[in-house]
Amino acid sequence: DGGVYYLDTAWDYHEGSAEALVGKALKDGYRDRVKLVTKLPVWLVRGPQDFDRLLNAQLARLGVEHVDLYLLHALNAATWRTTTSFGVLDWLRRAQADGRIGWLGFSFHDEYPIFQQIVDAWDEWTVCQIQYNILDERRQAGIRGLRYAAARGLAVSIMEPLRGGSLVNPPQSIRRLWDSAPVKRTPAEWALQWLWNQPEVSVVLSGMNTLAQVDENLASADRSGAGILTVAELELAARVAREHPQPPIPCTRCHYCMPCPNGVNIPVNLALYNRLALSGALADCRSEYAQMPSAQRAAECILCQVCESVCPQKIRVSEWMERIEAELG
Repeated sequence: DGGVYYLDTAWDYHEGSAEALVGKALKDGYRDRVKLVTKLPVWLVRGPQDFDRLLNAQLARLGVEHVDLYLLHALNAATWRTTTSFGVLDWLRRAQADGRIGWLGFSFHDEYPIFQQIVDAWDEWTVCQIQYNILDERRQAGIRGLRYAAARGLAVSIMEPLRGGSLVNPPQSIRRLWDSAPVKRTPAEWALQWLWNQPEVSVVLSGMNTLAQVDENLASADRSGAGILTVAELELAARVAREHPQPPIPCTRCHYCMPCPNGVNIPVNLALYNRLALSGALADCRSEYAQMPSAQRAAECILCQVCESVCPQKIRVSEWMERIEAELG
């Protein structure tokens, strides 16, 4: 109703419940008002037969006969090699021809050379989705990937614009920097405007947890546009990027690692350690760790590394779990 019509979901969001929830939300005529996007969970593909099985299950979850865009999810060098060996590009053409999917694309988590390889491998990509924000300008595909894809005619959708929410409530030193600007914006709006300011950015995917956040983002989008930030404002953003504290664990709370086979709440443990590293509040963090249900603590990690195989940030979770228990347990 507020003008947003690009609706992005995936197989594993919210521990597998997101597609069914989105399907319910699209009833009463909303399906015809949006461009619906979901993604092939490439890490679950063991052979060519899985392509149809997974897509058909997704359409059933969503309660639709087709999706407008279908992306290969979280591609990296290994999953790109595996899925192409199974003929995924030919299969995408067939699924497009039979009407189950519309435009074709991919989301990406790896280094720039792999990104360029994937972009160049096929002329039928319509969109790519990359992790990109003030702190990740030189990470993964980064600004080089953004500009390369746009120059090749691809639309670019941005994930993690607020770095898993870490850009929303920055340290006081960073907040003071933002507040020094003549135009007053919240830290979240600064981060979003920095993205919308770049003409190569097609759409920004912002996860919103409350209706108030929806209203704030809609209002912010109404004030946005390519090239609206001044030179001074861009210099301020660059200074924020240089001075913003970086947590030791690059977790964005995407929850791809969940559910843990042994019940560990991986994102909460990682976030608690990051808070310890940035704040030094050892007593408080130890107290919070002690108050967690014992089955969810890092101590319960059995080092199976299942989570590491799906982590888009390539975090060595099992090693961090040992360290977390050693320092907070």
